[in-house]
Amino acid sequence: MITAFTTFTLPKPITRDEARTIFLSTAPKYRDVPGLFRKIYVLSQDGKTVGGVYLWKSKAQAEAMYTDAWRAFVRGKYGTEPTVTYFDSPVVVDNVTHEVLTDQ
Repeated sequence: MITAFTTFTLPKPITRDEARTIFLSTAPKYRDVPGLFRKIYVLSQDGKTVGGVYLWKSKAQAEAMYTDAWRAFVRGKYGTEPTVTYFDSPVVVDNVTHEVLTDQ
């Protein structure tokens, strides 16, 4: 499994309510994406940075999301260039299902 962190430094800070409204407007875009287990939207406490934490089945499936079109969407929505950082996630603890997941 792969965890991807995306971050966008905003031109001006936003409030939690503004972030929630924006996030809810884009959330449907991430439903049923092949290989995406979970996406968590994040907002820094100072409101200057937003992004997402994604858990993917594979890096190839993650990379299929972060295309030039996705980057253009982010620039249009947030007015800034996104960054994407990948991490291997060999073990995931899921306290909802009470499972420990591995990538094997």
